[in-house]
Amino acid sequence: MSLEIRKATEADTPVIAWFIRQLAEYERLLPETTMTEEILHENLFGSRSCAEVLLGYYQDRPVAFAVFFHNFSTFLGKRGLYLEDLFVIPEMRGKGFGRDLLVHLAKIARERNCGRFEWAVLDWNEPAIEFYKRLGAVSMTEWTIFRMTGDALDRLANERTDR
Repeated sequence: MSLEIRKATEADTPVIAWFIRQLAEYERLLPETTMTEEILHENLFGSRSCAEVLLGYYQDRPVAFAVFFHNFSTFLGKRGLYLEDLFVIPEMRGKGFGRDLLVHLAKIARERNCGRFEWAVLDWNEPAIEFYKRLGAVSMTEWTIFRMTGDALDRLANERTDR
């Protein structure tokens, strides 16, 4: 089975939104999803785009996607490639499509001289964790991800710094 991988364009915004909703449902995060096609379009294809998307097609049908962007490692002095999302629709899993997308992303990371290729995985997602380990990825157990959103982000942004 061959997966055709291509970079998403503006016309793919509805497909990307569909994939994100599918992923959010799988990860039990659909109630927290506030993304709209308009928000996606602006942030992926607007003047200040901040991420890229790959779409995977099998027999002209979209079956997988990956969202990624660059981060920066001060210790390496180089940018890295961060995989925000990788999703293969359930009926197409086990065919190597997720691996194909990761290989494609690793090649992009090498072409762009990235020092790292990183991503996060939910701790309950054992199939994904085992899949990543089989590829040679290692868990960064000594690191804890922190996140600030909503009211907490607003409170911090509104604090005064002129003491």
